[in-house]
Amino acid sequence: MTTFNDREKAFEDKYSHDQELQFKVEVRRNKLLGLWAAEMLDKKGDEAQAYAKEVISSDFDEPGDDDVLRKVLGDLQAAGVDFSEHRLRHKMDELLSVAKQQVMTE
Repeated sequence: MTTFNDREKAFEDKYSHDQELQFKVEVRRNKLLGLWAAEMLDKKGDEAQAYAKEVISSDFDEPGDDDVLRKVLGDLQAAGVDFSEHRLRHKMDELLSVAKQQVMTE
């Protein structure tokens, strides 16, 4: 019975670790996206950092990426930046890869 319990505990630990890692990657992606969008919105320095934090916070509104997408796309469109939802999703995918690389090398 101990072997089964050990295997179960190891599986739970791995699952927990994987979830934590995924969370960190998504938060990093959202920060990178926020900084990228801030540049598109002509925000610099502290204003850009504050905007990146807004983007990170927007991800807690609902499960998935749609809340982040709506926030950034809405802000870009409100500022008159011509950017499609498709292109923004593609940018999010690119930045997810970058974020994963960054988190894995830390």
